[in-house]
Amino acid sequence: MSSFAIDNIGLLITNDPGLGDGPLGELRDAAVVFEDGRVVAVERAGVASDERVDVDGRCVMPGFVDSHTHLIFAGDRSAEFAARMAGQAYEAGGIRVTAEATRAAGADELERLARGRQLEGLRAGITYVEIKSGYGLEVAAEAKSCAVAAELTDDVTFLGAHVVPAEFESDPDAYVALVCGEMLDACAPFCRWIDAFCEVGAFTAEQCRAVLEAGRAAGLGLRLHGNQLGPGEGVRLAVELEAASVDHCTYLADADVEALAGSRTVATFLPATDFSTRQPYPDARRVIDAGATVALATNTNPGSSNTTSMAFCIALAVRDMGMTVAEAVRAATLGGAESLRRSDIGRLAPGCRADAITLDAASPTDFVYRPGVPLVREAFVGGERLWHPSCL
Repeated sequence: MSSFAIDNIGLLITNDPGLGDGPLGELRDAAVVFEDGRVVAVERAGVASDERVDVDGRCVMPGFVDSHTHLIFAGDRSAEFAARMAGQAYEAGGIRVTAEATRAAGADELERLARGRQLEGLRAGITYVEIKSGYGLEVAAEAKSCAVAAELTDDVTFLGAHVVPAEFESDPDAYVALVCGEMLDACAPFCRWIDAFCEVGAFTAEQCRAVLEAGRAAGLGLRLHGNQLGPGEGVRLAVELEAASVDHCTYLADADVEALAGSRTVATFLPATDFSTRQPYPDARRVIDAGATVALATNTNPGSSNTTSMAFCIALAVRDMGMTVAEAVRAATLGGAESLRRSDIGRLAPGCRADAITLDAASPTDFVYRPGVPLVREAFVGGERLWHPSCL
């Protein structure tokens, strides 16, 4: 079995304090060795290996773990975005526009579009993604979306409870029953998780409870969209049901923060969404200081966060959410892994998956110091060098 080393690393971020300094486990003048898709050693620079890439003193860190995406969709909502930038308020009902296009698209077309978005994210340093359904909103289209997502990731989330489709507008409880029954049965074989959108204009807390409990009975882990557009019951419902993650968390009452701090539920912030919808940015400092675990994710979707740039999310988190650079980097890597309850990604430590990125920078501070500059030089996924300068 051959070994592969990333060598001559100026700053290596391992996310393992047992391997290096500080909470990010930082090492200077280092090398990391891969074998069979896994990290096998973290060494000083100059390590012996069968193959070697010399990164000439650059920073190397774990690849970003994007734990909240909606990559499976067709159509375009740029006109809606332009209207919002002109002052129109964001409403969850815009999801129905995408549902029409997604229902009409074939599986091959959805896969082609999703792979393109996944590649765009890889070029920006995202080496692992969670992918949700939620733009089908009928049994066949949701099953199609979940099947396509399962070709791209091990972490597929069934989000039939994204919004009530137009044909059920007069009887949303009937749609919830469909989600909990026939739709769940069709989608669960492709999925690891179930999610729901707990928000005014989407689903009530009790409707979300029914969906999540049905998913749990089907063997799926729990996630929840909560507290995006205003205060609500989503965060506390997620904690009560021991969901792995509650996402958005834009509006948090003291009781919400206290609940998160006393639980294993990760608060996943989606600042690119708040940027796009003109919502206030959440106070991450308050949540971190309370002792809760936090993650950052892109929420890639056509309506409220059409970006695959985790670096952009890091810059927003540091500038507008009270996070330090180290906290934001951890949230975008290990935090995402923790929200997916995975220990094999988000770190560069022996036994972990060999997912890493090389930066055209001496440290991740440049994500904030040089916002908008494409800093990811190389990306390694499972030890394979999938993005590098010769790809340009």
